[in-house]
Amino acid sequence: MGLFARIRKEWFIIGIVLVILSAKVHPSFGIKGGPLKPEITISYIAVSLIFFNSGLSLKTEELTNALFHIRLHLFIQSFTLVFFPVSVWLLLRVLALSNIDQWLLRGLQTVSCMPPPVSSAVILTKAVGGNEAAAIFNSAFGSFLLGSSSSVPFSSIFSQLFVTVVVPLILGQVCRGFLREFLDRRKPPFGVVSSCVLLTIIYTTFCDTFNNSSIQLDPTSLLFIVLIIFSIQISFMLLIFTFSTRSNSSFSPADTVAIVFCSTHKSLTLGIPMLKIVFAGFEQLSLISVPLLIYHPAQILLGSVLVPSIRAWMTSRQKITPPLP
Repeated sequence: MGLFARIRKEWFIIGIVLVILSAKVHPSFGIKGGPLKPEITISYIAVSLIFFNSGLSLKTEELTNALFHIRLHLFIQSFTLVFFPVSVWLLLRVLALSNIDQWLLRGLQTVSCMPPPVSSAVILTKAVGGNEAAAIFNSAFGSFLLGSSSSVPFSSIFSQLFVTVVVPLILGQVCRGFLREFLDRRKPPFGVVSSCVLLTIIYTTFCDTFNNSSIQLDPTSLLFIVLIIFSIQISFMLLIFTFSTRSNSSFSPADTVAIVFCSTHKSLTLGIPMLKIVFAGFEQLSLISVPLLIYHPAQILLGSVLVPSIRAWMTSRQKITPPLP
């Protein structure tokens, strides 16, 4: 395989490296309040584009089928909001005996209670070719469910989800109704569009990470937290993958992809406001926030790197596994 062909095949991984290096060299461009204005271009425009793209590419029957895939939804929400927090709580009982700062551990416990984000889990599922409709439902539903039961203002969560998820998704479906024949004939590169949006999200995420003065810990504590976070993500992804691919699980390969990403990703958008409310007045708020500020770029980076491998696995499984009725 020639150099150009290799670059074309691995363009996404190369893009990840380039955007992270760009964020390291000049983080001020992509931080909140910077020239790129990610609080608008990413939080609203990019996320809206993701779900408009999804509405345009998904068949209405796929969305309908995903809505009534109750067993899948129960599995993801139970793992995200029950099994994940309980498992991390048990792990932290052991880590409390170590020299790791206890406020960092409290921050890690808070991270475990967060729902999946409405952007990265959906984009990664789409990039692999998984059950995108199920990822959309569970990402939005998790944020809606936890937001409505927490101290975070419900109206702000509902309005943002409505503007950035529901409206673009419906508009995409409406446009698809008029353009169905054209879309079926030309087959636009919806996956490439989503991957490009993901690279933009990775860039702004790492701009904030490299520019954030709160992540100024002693190297040992920082290293431990990073290792713990990656270990949690990898362990839970492997656990979910193993469980959902059992012969009697009834989940398709596409379902497994959505489960893996939705069950292990955590929302920064909902997490930061919740931390500020729950720990208002605490001098250690910056320390408590560190695990979430690390977890967010870590999940995007790890998920993006695994996209080619998971896509290859899913393609091979679909060739030998008949579709479920």
